[in-house]
Amino acid sequence: MYLSNEAKAEIFAKHGKSAADTGTTEGQVALFTYRIAHLTGHLKKNKHDFSTQLSLQKLVGKRRGLLAYLFKKDINRYRAIIKALALRDIIK
Repeated sequence: MYLSNEAKAEIFAKHGKSAADTGTTEGQVALFTYRIAHLTGHLKKNKHDFSTQLSLQKLVGKRRGLLAYLFKKDINRYRAIIKALALRDIIK
């Protein structure tokens, strides 16, 4: 697989509470962002890979849902993860 367990633990340690806590919203958003970037690079090379395109759209939707939840729950955590991952230029 393109993402080893050590790399996942590093993502969760950097953006979540700890490397073992994989359930935090920030950690999941960071992992989805990494996977989205990987799939986007793949689709730039393989334009007609429609199953990957569908998977990418689903991941973007999941990330959007998690960010909407975080926006409603705690605006400061939302702003911090947006800034850390450089997802948007304009912060609400």
